[in-house]
Amino acid sequence: MNFKEDDLILGTIKKIEGTTAYVDLDNETQGSLSFSEIAPGRIRNIREFISLGKKIVCKVLRVRDGHIELTLRRVTSKERQLVLDSHKKEKVLALMLKSVLKDRALDVLAKISEQCDPAAFIENARADTSLLTKFVSKSEAETLQALFAEKEERERSVKKTVALRSLAPSGLYEIQQVLNTTQAEIHYLGSSVFSVAVKDADFKRANTKMSQILKEIEDRAKKHALKLEIK
Repeated sequence: MNFKEDDLILGTIKKIEGTTAYVDLDNETQGSLSFSEIAPGRIRNIREFISLGKKIVCKVLRVRDGHIELTLRRVTSKERQLVLDSHKKEKVLALMLKSVLKDRALDVLAKISEQCDPAAFIENARADTSLLTKFVSKSEAETLQALFAEKEERERSVKKTVALRSLAPSGLYEIQQVLNTTQAEIHYLGSSVFSVAVKDADFKRANTKMSQILKEIEDRAKKHALKLEIK
């Protein structure tokens, strides 16, 4: 895959040497992340931000002589959430394809990815069956569309609003760390206020997940000395 400046990528920390972390961006590409691009200000404990095997949303800072330099501190909370949401939707699509297509699922997913955004494919295919028949047979398309419709009906959402404030120079990055989760959809509403949404087929389970996430946010806010208000 060809990467360019400002591309957002979900990568995995492969190794850490000196003051540089090396991030696997796909099966063939690796980029470097300097500690100075991890967080603003002095980093007291690097493992609060990165560790071996951890997935992070980073941004391409520059591409120089084929080498990709990355940044973590320049990724906004909104950008991070968009990438995580996209990754989650792509995983859901992959599982649905596998349930119907079995061993052909990965090949079909690769073809879908070449022509459109796989994260948006489920919603688009719900409205237009012809999108599916470009990649699978008519009978397989009907089965998949039924699965897509069933998923839409099953999902239930629980939402909360949180306000996070900090006067520290690194406050923006600390807020991003406090809200960093793959278990909920988080969106910036303005004036340091964020929406937190959890989706699940079972409403009671969604509420339980929300309680756990809010507890984690509260604990991290205390750790970073941030003012938190849950509405």
